[in-house]
Amino acid sequence: MQDFQPFLAPAKINLFLHITGQRADGYHLLQTVFCLLDFYDTIYLKPTKTSDIKRVNEVEGVPEAQDLCVRAAKLLQQYTGSEMGVEIVVKKNIPMGGGLGGGSSDAATVLLALNRLWNLNLSRAELLALGLQLGADVPFFIFGRNAWAEGVGEELQEISLKDAYYVVLNPKINVVTRQIFTNKQLTRNAIPKTMSDFSGNTNSSSGNLALEFKNQLEEIVCNEYPAVLACIKWLKKFGDARMSGSGASVFLEVAGEIKASEKVANEICSQKPSGIKGFVAKGLSQHPLFDYCD
Repeated sequence: MQDFQPFLAPAKINLFLHITGQRADGYHLLQTVFCLLDFYDTIYLKPTKTSDIKRVNEVEGVPEAQDLCVRAAKLLQQYTGSEMGVEIVVKKNIPMGGGLGGGSSDAATVLLALNRLWNLNLSRAELLALGLQLGADVPFFIFGRNAWAEGVGEELQEISLKDAYYVVLNPKINVVTRQIFTNKQLTRNAIPKTMSDFSGNTNSSSGNLALEFKNQLEEIVCNEYPAVLACIKWLKKFGDARMSGSGASVFLEVAGEIKASEKVANEICSQKPSGIKGFVAKGLSQHPLFDYCD
């Protein structure tokens, strides 16, 4: 692809997810910890001197007009009045509908990359505000570091996480997030925790995630999607497996010395049941495009 430049869009996992309330506009208030992973989609961009913004490849199940990458580029163009355009190629690797933030990450990467390619020099704060218009998870990827998140996910504080490898499994189904958040069984009154509660608990124990920090959506998703339940049950044979976001992906943090844990993670992943996608990823401390804005 001549003249196209590649930019990485990392996956994320939610180390826990609590729902603490709901706003009048329907958005849910939450607490979570976002963790970046070294598992990526790749977005190829070719700036043009016309004002046209177009995706030039097919993405299964995602019409061009609905693609967050296209919407991000158009929003940035509208906000800045830029007369530049771009051609976009999206190479998906992160499972869609998997609770790993692929679409949101793709949109954030477009905003960060075009901020540089179009010489816009927007601040991180400006890009964060634009990202929130595209989706609640987009600001995290623009923030660019592992984060304790509150509000609808846009109130972000950097959090230090220990180096770890994760086994991530996906049962090849697409969980509809809206259906999970509107489920009558969902409680929205979790007692708020503090970042120090989370950090102190995880750092002082055996290294696994704190047991009182759970994903409140997990039980609902498992009731609605037996494939997710089966995936978690299998992975729990090896430790404290849990679901990311609204599913369908589940993950296991592999505790221990980092080189040894990589080996163990790969051994676990190699045994995964047939019909399930899986990969091993290391947590990242920083987004690959973090330095693309101030």
